[in-house]
Amino acid sequence: MAKRVFFSFHYQDVIDFRANVVRNHWLTKPDRESAGFFDASIWENARKTGDIALKRLINSGITGTSSTCVLIGSSTYLRRWVRYEIMKSFKKGNPICGVHINSIKCKNQQVKSQGNNPFDYLGVQFSESGLTVTMYEWKNGQWQLYEEIDGSASYRCNPVNQQLRGSFYQMSKLKLIHDWTIDDGYNNFSKWV
Repeated sequence: MAKRVFFSFHYQDVIDFRANVVRNHWLTKPDRESAGFFDASIWENARKTGDIALKRLINSGITGTSSTCVLIGSSTYLRRWVRYEIMKSFKKGNPICGVHINSIKCKNQQVKSQGNNPFDYLGVQFSESGLTVTMYEWKNGQWQLYEEIDGSASYRCNPVNQQLRGSFYQMSKLKLIHDWTIDDGYNNFSKWV
């Protein structure tokens, strides 16, 4: 069954056409089921202004999705709203993966070196009981509480495995990353999400 996937990306990668290759690759497949996903992205509709309006738009876009895919370009890791989408997806419980897209030729037929992994700049700490998680982001050279979601960095979660309890993890230790070209995303994307 096809999953409803929320795509998180830097809008520059849409302009350069790299994000579009991933999001629209289903068009060359026999049907949505064989592609394995429906695109639940929201940025074509994101012409609203203000933080509250953007948060509401992102929240509604993530609602009803079964997974989140972060399309990683050169500056994705720096984008405030990508970080919000990742953390909101994490809090919701969506499985999250990352896909490097700089190996995809842009509209000018150029490729770039891989961008930084945005999961390296986000972290979580699980309580000793495994019932609470606290979110962090790397900002200004240090780990800081991530309070963009509902004004709090901590929330109750489903019990986590014993080995995760009481420890801090960069999200890059918890989330898988693929490269669209090297890892044959055209044929493997449905397995990743």
